[in-house]
Amino acid sequence: MIRVLSLLLIWILIALPAGAQAPSRSTGSDSGLPIPRYMSLKFSSVNGRSGPSTDHPIAWHYKRAGLPIEVIAETESWRRIRDPEGEEVWVHERMLSGRRSVWVVNPTWLRTRPDAEAPQEALAEPGAMLWLERCLSGWCRLEVEGQRGWAQARDLWGVYPHELGTAPTLSQTESHATGPSL
Repeated sequence: MIRVLSLLLIWILIALPAGAQAPSRSTGSDSGLPIPRYMSLKFSSVNGRSGPSTDHPIAWHYKRAGLPIEVIAETESWRRIRDPEGEEVWVHERMLSGRRSVWVVNPTWLRTRPDAEAPQEALAEPGAMLWLERCLSGWCRLEVEGQRGWAQARDLWGVYPHELGTAPTLSQTESHATGPSL
């Protein structure tokens, strides 16, 4: 028994350094960040190119800082992005911001709370761009020009499936497996 434990301990000590060097999750990206992911344009003038270098021609010119985009591929310095209208181009990483924004797809009311019965603050029209603060159970807290409110995530482009409130979370799955909690 002692010999088995000793061999197990030796094996753990040998394997530990190799395992410690491996990343905690595989992202398949040069930056180590997940693909796909949402970001926004940092500047009001951004060139989208047909390939990942300045040698490639400009395919699209964006003129709206804060426009939400989805990073769908990347190289060391370039990101392939998809915009709310479905265009796909390459932009240099310096042109992007980690601050998330959303694009309004359907007219949606900004409400005082994440509740369809909550008082309405303002109507967001399709094409409006709002800053995303957080999402909770299918509702997103948004900000534009100092005004804040909650909107249903299904009316926005730039939210992840788990933010739509339709995919069960781990805690929801666990509670169903063990029965309802009080």
